[in-house]
Amino acid sequence: MSVSAELANLPGVIAAGEYSYRGDRFSCKGQMTDEMARMAAIMCRATTMSEHMQLGMLEQHCPGCGGSPPRGWIVRGPAYTVCNVANVFCFIENQKASLNAVIALMQKRLAGATHDLV
Repeated sequence: MSVSAELANLPGVIAAGEYSYRGDRFSCKGQMTDEMARMAAIMCRATTMSEHMQLGMLEQHCPGCGGSPPRGWIVRGPAYTVCNVANVFCFIENQKASLNAVIALMQKRLAGATHDLV
């Protein structure tokens, strides 16, 4: 089973998917239309690229400070949260999902994933 399918089966997960770092492909499981999934993949790819750029800038001022390579990011709002590890994203409902369970699964399944933007 794919990591997206595993995530989509967790309680409170709205949708989970993967995107290519080139930006030309995506897949998604859960409660999103293809157009919403496409926009989610674009947003997650752009945020991941920004994360890499910002960490690169930080490393210029603080070499070896322990932030590199970036492993992912989380944006938490009042009702929903978006999680991203490597090139996998997950949208959850805060009241129904366990953020800890989602991140633990993502970290376990994506532990060997490359974090280079290829």
